[in-house]
Amino acid sequence: MAMDPITLATLAAFPDQLAAHFAVVPAAFRRWNPPSWEGMPSEHFNAVEQLCHVRDIEVDGYHVRLRRTLDEDHPVLPSLDSEALAGARGYAAADPDAALGAFRRARAHTLSLLADLPAPQWRRTAVFEGYGPVTLQGLVHYLCSHDQQHLAGLQWLLGQIHSPGHRPR
Repeated sequence: MAMDPITLATLAAFPDQLAAHFAVVPAAFRRWNPPSWEGMPSEHFNAVEQLCHVRDIEVDGYHVRLRRTLDEDHPVLPSLDSEALAGARGYAAADPDAALGAFRRARAHTLSLLADLPAPQWRRTAVFEGYGPVTLQGLVHYLCSHDQQHLAGLQWLLGQIHSPGHRPR
């Protein structure tokens, strides 16, 4: 069985959705951290840090995971320490336009890697740390799910920004 078209289309649409969601975050709040992260549906990152995180998970996480699943027999795919990456790569001071541009290029690479794979490739297996046994197809669904978590995270931040006491000026 090949990958379903809706998931691939959703992956392809995500860079524009991410950019659109980020664009509505008021400039004064793009690096703002709420007083509490309670209820946040993604990692506890402000809007700029969200862009950096998505970029790095694409390149250092999913590019590696997808390639290893295609090239190796049942590899173990480690999780990444998102907070450590954020500190090491200076997410707090990052240029959001550069992060979004790098993410767009990375997602294009992901889609080219997945294009026209024969059905047996989608059934290749791995063990994904924190998730357990997975197929290549399952990894792609987890990537799509991760994308959606970060759109939800940006919406959550907007909810916090537009709450009493945090209104943009």
